[in-house]
Amino acid sequence: MSDKEYTEQEEIFSQVLRAGRRTYFFDVRSTKAGDYYLTVTESKKFTHDDGSFHYKKHKIYLYKEDFTEFNEMLVKATDYIINEKGEEVISERHQKDYQKPTEDSVEEQEIKSTTSFTDVDFDDI
Repeated sequence: MSDKEYTEQEEIFSQVLRAGRRTYFFDVRSTKAGDYYLTVTESKKFTHDDGSFHYKKHKIYLYKEDFTEFNEMLVKATDYIINEKGEEVISERHQKDYQKPTEDSVEEQEIKSTTSFTDVDFDDI
């Protein structure tokens, strides 16, 4: 039996998530005993200077006995990120004009926000 036939035989269900130069594969596979487990594969494309490219892959094997705890921790971690930073993506890669705030710029911003509020001229009202 060839590798391709074996792979097709053990793969039960598959989903693909394309995310920029990363692709995530969620594959349900079968053990030799006929039980199921999940593999999550991250495939990341790298381009060389000459235009050629290669992929680096990282794989996680997740078995049924770990599903509940894994899912709980994943939900807690993703909820924490969303609650702390919101859903907007903040990164150099996604925002061309992004500049990491320095301590000085944060202090300047705080000063501007307080001075602009206190500099209200009530004669204009």
